[in-house]
Amino acid sequence: MKIHWDDRGVTPVEKSLYVTIKQAALAALKQCFEVEDLAKLKYEVSISFVADSEICELNNKYREINKPTDVLSFPTMGTPPPSGIFPMGDIVISTETAARQAEEYGHSFEREMAFLTVHGVLHLLGLDHETDSGDEAIMEEIQESILKEILK
Repeated sequence: MKIHWDDRGVTPVEKSLYVTIKQAALAALKQCFEVEDLAKLKYEVSISFVADSEICELNNKYREINKPTDVLSFPTMGTPPPSGIFPMGDIVISTETAARQAEEYGHSFEREMAFLTVHGVLHLLGLDHETDSGDEAIMEEIQESILKEILK
């Protein structure tokens, strides 16, 4: 899996956290596609870390909700390019909201960022907790399973 990183958030993301975030994204793909060989996961995704102001603009533009949110996902539709690597889409995470939520929930920033990454990947794969209660249950199970696995 190839990840394109873009950090333009107010709360900086330490480079060491990128490893956890990539593990979270890979674990989500591995679990959803039930593959053991991660080399078979020929996908790429863009993950951007932004400020509340930017994610608020995106949330307003694409969901008509004029307030910041923690994560947004923008799936890419289409067929794989000649390279054979399928572009899944973009995940946008507000590091400001993630930091606030980590404090509110009493866990680490690392855990919150891993959770939001898994959540974003699951949305890229078509799961939607807002429109399907079955998806909500599936997402919760996958998210918790992955967090237990990678944050031992």
